[in-house]
Amino acid sequence: MAQSDDPAETIRVDDLEITPGEGLVVAGGRVLTLSVRELQLLVALVRHAGGIVRREELCRLVWGRELRSGDRSVDVYVSKLRAKLEQAVPDVRYIHTHPSFGYRFQPLRRDASEIPGQPADDERHDDGDRERADARSVR
Repeated sequence: MAQSDDPAETIRVDDLEITPGEGLVVAGGRVLTLSVRELQLLVALVRHAGGIVRREELCRLVWGRELRSGDRSVDVYVSKLRAKLEQAVPDVRYIHTHPSFGYRFQPLRRDASEIPGQPADDERHDDGDRERADARSVR
């Protein structure tokens, strides 16, 4: 991964390519539409890949100000960014939350039970078995 601050340089991490100067983000071969803040947040996290970046630091890097008490803007934008990344590449979790600390960018492959929209282990079994069990519990 590139650590340069050159906005024309493309940063590559696994299935993710970011060209900050062009506002271009490609994840899993799909071009993502990100807001300016989402792009800035992604770049800030990627440039600190593997390390935890405190919410206060992200606020300074992206919004250029101190984080105010009760301000949830960092969390809201991380949530939006995470959703867009996971929609493009469902089997990879890029952004990890560390409660009371901040966020960490580290692409990790997920197993099928963790992929959004995939049935959980207990939902993969024959529906007839579950329906019979439900009918027994109603009696």
